[in-house]
Amino acid sequence: MLHIDIHSFSYKKGGIPKDTTGNGGGFTFDCRGILNPGRIEEYKIQTGNDIGVQEYLETKTDMPKFLELIKSLISINIDNYLERGFENLQINFGCTGGQHRSVYSAIKIAHFIEEKYDNKVEISLHHDEQHQLNISNKQ
Repeated sequence: MLHIDIHSFSYKKGGIPKDTTGNGGGFTFDCRGILNPGRIEEYKIQTGNDIGVQEYLETKTDMPKFLELIKSLISINIDNYLERGFENLQINFGCTGGQHRSVYSAIKIAHFIEEKYDNKVEISLHHDEQHQLNISNKQ
């Protein structure tokens, strides 16, 4: 079974997550090109898991287009990895603080993969800077 490890992280704090599987990495997407909802007072203490932040990213930024492109790109590798019997793939999303854009992206991509690949993959979702969101690693 293909295990997909998804991380949200902060470029400023922890940096790009290490791949401990020996596979040598995977994808790392920089979300800093998307407008930061953290600059808006009402969203400062929220995360990408909060509805207000999600609505902002979906309606006021290029995030939907960004994620559609990522879905196409990662699907090529996931399809290929499944065909070839690969066991590990890591997908990382980084932003300045690891709180809004990267968290949102990681959650949305985890849901996309879960829906598209159902029982063919196992997903672990890690929010490296938002430990309170790491209640369950299996999505």
